[in-house]
Amino acid sequence: MRIQYPFARSLVTVRNWPFFIDLGIAFCSLALFFGVLHIAHYWFGAPAPVVPISHSPRALPVYAFYSVIRIGIAYLLSLVFAIAYGYTAAYNPRIEAWMVAVLDILQSIPVLSFLPPVVLAMVALVPGHQLGIEMGVILLIFTGQVWNLAFSFYSSLKTIPREMVEASRIYRYSAWQRFWQLEMPYAAIGLVWNSIVSVAGGWFALMLCEMFTMGDRNFQLPGLGSYIQSAADSGDVTALLSGIGAVILIVVATDQLLWRPLIAWSDKFKFEQVESADRAGSPILELLRRSRLSSLPGRVRNSLEEPIFRRLAHSRETQHVQPIDDDADSRKGMGLFWTLLAVILITGAWAALQAVTLLRTVTWADLRVLMEGALATFLRVNAALLISALWTIPAGVAIGFNQNLARVVQPIAQVMASVPASAFYPVMIMALLQIGGGLGIGSIALMLLGTQWYILFNVIAGAMSIPSDLREVTRLYRFTRWQRWTKLILPGIFPYLITGMVTASGGAWNASVMAEYAHVKTGIIQTIGLGAEISSATDQGRFPIILLATIFISLMVVTMNRLVWRRLYRLAETRFKLEG
Repeated sequence: MRIQYPFARSLVTVRNWPFFIDLGIAFCSLALFFGVLHIAHYWFGAPAPVVPISHSPRALPVYAFYSVIRIGIAYLLSLVFAIAYGYTAAYNPRIEAWMVAVLDILQSIPVLSFLPPVVLAMVALVPGHQLGIEMGVILLIFTGQVWNLAFSFYSSLKTIPREMVEASRIYRYSAWQRFWQLEMPYAAIGLVWNSIVSVAGGWFALMLCEMFTMGDRNFQLPGLGSYIQSAADSGDVTALLSGIGAVILIVVATDQLLWRPLIAWSDKFKFEQVESADRAGSPILELLRRSRLSSLPGRVRNSLEEPIFRRLAHSRETQHVQPIDDDADSRKGMGLFWTLLAVILITGAWAALQAVTLLRTVTWADLRVLMEGALATFLRVNAALLISALWTIPAGVAIGFNQNLARVVQPIAQVMASVPASAFYPVMIMALLQIGGGLGIGSIALMLLGTQWYILFNVIAGAMSIPSDLREVTRLYRFTRWQRWTKLILPGIFPYLITGMVTASGGAWNASVMAEYAHVKTGIIQTIGLGAEISSATDQGRFPIILLATIFISLMVVTMNRLVWRRLYRLAETRFKLEG
């Protein structure tokens, strides 16, 4: 049953409203066109690495425009990469373990560790234009968005019910048909919910990337990140609150215009045998469904898809039914495996040579400090994970199961999650200084801001994906609360929970660079930890320390992946897979 909001229903019942809806969409498209022209003119102009930041509220709309464009482009790149990477890892067993381990390492490396090579490479690649600097910043934002999307898509592919895969083979789906009609729909709910925290991660990275110092070079680009950082550094509380308010307004608008319609749209891909009577809804989606312009892309897509599918039906791939355990896919991946192995070996040998040359300047005193910092940050990361899980699991299940509660709590949670944790860091740090606290324990609270939402939104997606008929069975047979949790809820959300925990771990490692080290008006405050060492080394241009700290993080992440996450992923794929 589709939910129609009274306001949206009253609008669409009027005969002339579709015309005004189309008019609004046309104006938005025109505004987007002129925005692209403005961005192109700015990016292909002369490079300006340092732009004076005005604290006037009138500058906020322009800064917001630049920041939203950077995050939007980075998100589109992240989505494409996540789908390609997750698909390759899921269907190539020979390289699957390596790809998952690399993904786990990359999502745990703080953004500042990527900063020097990415920015310098992009500036050198596009000299003489602002585009080089902008592409460097966008790629850094990309590193704060992409990993949880890739984990979500990979996990969804590995947990597709076996009978659905068998049906696609019996009906002789080509790989293209299987991708669009089975794999993408099954992964849609997880991708939408992870997109919310992914964009929140993009805002977090934005605060680090729009204004930073790298050795003797300064970079300061127009945007909300620079505005908030500049206001915090100068102690301008009014400007700081104005910047945070602008971020909140953007987040609320994004929630209403994008995320809530997408959540309501993705609800139709829920894997269940009986349609639920309680479904998510969105007034914006109801209006768009009545628009002639918004339905035009769908009609064009259908007209293009039909001849493609008709031709695929007669292709050699679909002439016979392949058994589900056939190793043809494995044989197809052999060439890719050996190619990737050769590239990895050559790249690894060159990188190892460069690393040895760079690390020769590191002293034993530096090594001891980094080892102590690694232990401290590791304990803080796991403490933040444990505290986050204690409240997000019951809260996420309650929101996912109860649509009435979800309509109230879900928008609030989305807004809180989408407002970047780094926007609150200056305020929390000021509060810690006022009460006389330090960053030793306070950094755990700061990590929670960048960690808990990954678990919460994955648990919500997992709870929403549990079929309604299974929930009805537990009521029919009068399961106790303990039985519902152990027999239905925890097994049902387990694959999503593991994805949330893995990406939350990466979020905590990323948050450490701001949680353990901060610039304030009176100077610098910091505590022992790898995040503090990376931030300090970035300010001073000590690239060997950045490299060694990144190696330490990678070693700890690989160890956790081998001992914990890899085994839990295997458990989710075999024992807790939703099947008929």
